[in-house]
Amino acid sequence: MALILGSDRLLASKRLDGRRVGVVCNPASVDAGLGHIADRLAALPNTRLAAIFGPQHGFRSDVQDNMIETAHGHDDVRRVPVYSLYSETREPTPDMLRGVDVLLIDLQDVGVRIYTYIYTMANCLKAARKQGLDVIICDRPNPIGGVDVEGMVLEPGFESFVGMYPIPMRHGMTIGEIARLFNEEFGIGAKLEVVQMEGWRREMYFDETGLTWIISSPNIPTFDTTTVYPGAVLFEGTNVSEGRGTTRPFELLGAPWVIAETFAEGMNRRELPGVFFRPALFEPTFQKHAGKGCAGCQIHMLDRRTFRPVEAGVALIEAFRASDPGQFRWKEPPYEYEFEKMPIDCLAGSNSLRQQIDVGMTAKEIARSWEAPVAAFNKVRERFLLY
Repeated sequence: MALILGSDRLLASKRLDGRRVGVVCNPASVDAGLGHIADRLAALPNTRLAAIFGPQHGFRSDVQDNMIETAHGHDDVRRVPVYSLYSETREPTPDMLRGVDVLLIDLQDVGVRIYTYIYTMANCLKAARKQGLDVIICDRPNPIGGVDVEGMVLEPGFESFVGMYPIPMRHGMTIGEIARLFNEEFGIGAKLEVVQMEGWRREMYFDETGLTWIISSPNIPTFDTTTVYPGAVLFEGTNVSEGRGTTRPFELLGAPWVIAETFAEGMNRRELPGVFFRPALFEPTFQKHAGKGCAGCQIHMLDRRTFRPVEAGVALIEAFRASDPGQFRWKEPPYEYEFEKMPIDCLAGSNSLRQQIDVGMTAKEIARSWEAPVAAFNKVRERFLLY
């Protein structure tokens, strides 16, 4: 059975007839034929496209770096205002929502707690509740499947724009499912409808859907990136390059003080399941160590059924730190609108990971500390699964 996206099911119905629609979208908001949701809405005879809202990196996803705000603007093709939700505001304002009857969200998530699109969605739910607007989520696949749940659960006091709610790093939910979780379990209370997909199964990875991967944000260029991102994103909290400024961000990891062959050999001796670490050298064109030679590895997932990306990411941090403790550093604030908490603590959702690595705990020991919180989350998660 071919996979049918939530957007296709919604637009084939009459549910938007007579309504003024604000749509939260970016270049990845396309159907199986690569038609963009904004164009499809604009073409509906009985529906008015009233406004476009863009998440981090912008509606056109043309702002490369993270933590760079995007400006508001106007779409001259569709003749509607374009509002940035990664600007002086991260929640739609009453002025932005004036003239909108329903807020439609069609974003490609990557299945990781720190990916900000789910918090843009949460902020849209909050704004819609205040204004009495309906919210419709067009569901999309979780590119790394909907079965595996892994990683540290965010703890109270460590909330930020890369983690608003106590969920694990890899949550194993679609954007529609996690919208229901946020709205009901965490008390947002908006008028929410999730338009489900047809033909998606929880064990599916994106390359099994028949859909074309469109860059979901500038540093998630390929489906392969999504498979390593749940662990490799932790390197944003260190002075090790996470491969930004290369063509394979988050797959390539390195630092100037490392010998690639020695480093990769040491990682492979750990015999982590489902993954191979290939020696790699690269020179980032921007961000950390721009213009300097870095050495480390490229992460190659070999078996998606056994690969544990968060544990692998922790093992890699542990190895980079051990390669030269005098040069390895935890990155200092600010990070994603947070000016006091350490970036690694924002990413991990607590200060535990940083402290565990600093006292010499192994990645396997650290991973065992996640098991009870993940088990508790899974009991809650179960109530909100749609597939």
